[in-house]
Amino acid sequence: MSPAGERATAAAAIVVVCRRLYERGLVAGPDGNVSQRLSNGSILVTPTGMSKIDVTPADLVVVDSTGTLLDGRREPSSELRMHLRIYSRRADVQAVVHAHPPTATGFAVAGESFAAPVLPEVILQMGAVPLVRYSTPGTDALADGFEPYLDDHDAFLLANHGATTIGTTLELAHQRMESLEHAAKILLAARSIGKVNELSVADVKALRAHQAFQGSREDRQ
Repeated sequence: MSPAGERATAAAAIVVVCRRLYERGLVAGPDGNVSQRLSNGSILVTPTGMSKIDVTPADLVVVDSTGTLLDGRREPSSELRMHLRIYSRRADVQAVVHAHPPTATGFAVAGESFAAPVLPEVILQMGAVPLVRYSTPGTDALADGFEPYLDDHDAFLLANHGATTIGTTLELAHQRMESLEHAAKILLAARSIGKVNELSVADVKALRAHQAFQGSREDRQ
């Protein structure tokens, strides 16, 4: 695919994700930001100050790995530093989604992570979800807060702020954001009933072994 074709395809996909985030109530107003790394190393990212339902491909901005503007008529997301830090530390990551999912953010405001093994889908899709300490949004300090967790995690709650999910594809990063909010709703419902039952160490080991077996089987087909 040509560079122009790749960019057009990525831009269209980002716009779809922005609309889904808005339609599912995971962002409001100008909240949230989405980016995708292109094959030449540049990054296509949503602009600052726009409601995600209004973003079009023409509004997206291209920056290099240092954040220097390469193309676009708008300013890049104010959270660009966070995106750049993630891309610099994780060569496998090709997309970043940041949103303010209400229930998951409620856990973050309460100072809680999703470290306990409760839901098989969460364990398999994103693993434990750590709580990144609060820092002023858009600053290097916020990006620094990810450092202890970037090597081993694919979803993050941001204290008093929101959530960020990453993936080898934009589709996966977006799915993780939706799953994170869905899991938060389930956990909150369980607490309202009275008890959250955690999976045992043996349960988690069996779950991961089954996942590995399924993966190797698919590879052989």
